[in-house]
Formats: sequence, C-alpha cells, structure tokens
Amino acid sequence: MKFILNILTISCLYIATVWAQASHIGFPLEGDTLKFGTNITVQIVRPNSIEGSIEVGIAIALLGCPVSEEAVCPSPAGQLGDILYTGPFAPTLQQMGMIYENFTLTLPAATSFFGPGRAQLAVARLHLIGISSTMCP
Repeated sequence: MKFILNILTISCLYIATVWAQASHIGFPLEGDTLKFGTNITVQIVRPNSIEGSIEVGIAIALLGCPVSEEAVCPSPAGQLGDILYTGPFAPTLQQMGMIYENFTLTLPAATSFFGPGRAQLAVARLHLIGISSTMCP
C-alpha cells in the first residue's frame, strides 16, 4: 500500500499552446507512472515552421486531477498547477528534423503535493511570430 502512495500517475497530458504554432510534450508519455520526489525528463517539441519566430520562454507545471471515475482533468487554459520550471526555451534541431529541448525537473514530494492519482503536465509557451531575428538583438 505504501508503494502505491508513492506513485504519481500522469494520465492526462495537455499543452497550453499558441494557436497556430502548437508545441507538444514529447515525453513523458500519456499514462506514464512517475514517483514523487524523483527527477524526470520533459521534452518540449516545437514544430518546424517557415514563419520566423523568437522564443521568449515557457512555463512547465503539474496539476492534480480530481479523483473520480472519469479521466477528466481541468483545462490547462484555466490553471497550470504547481510550477516546475519557468525560464528560457531554446530548442535545437535534432535527429529526424525534430526541434526540441529536454528539461530535467524534480517532481514535488508526496507531502507537498495533492497525493497519488492522475495529474496533467502543462506547458505554456510564449513566442513572437513573424519577427525577423535581425529586428531584435
């Protein structure tokens, strides 16, 4: 039983994104089981675009879902949850043409979080679209 109390299941993965430039979470994958107080790697993938943009920053957060029979989590557009990271986002071109950045983050301890069960990982990304890099230093 104690083992179960130390487990955090992320079954709802949502992303708060900008309308036409939808980033997404590469991993952890939907349904992954994660433990409280451990380090995880979060991969944020940015789509390749012919339109210029300048990355301003991101916020990565974790929000507990209400305990119910339905797998319904609050919309990340309304609330992000406990912030795990805020800061720069500087994705780079990787294998197979993917553009992403990995972040190593520490999940909260069980005593400071909502408890075991479903949670959603949300990312809010701010970037300027259509701006030439020559216009900004």
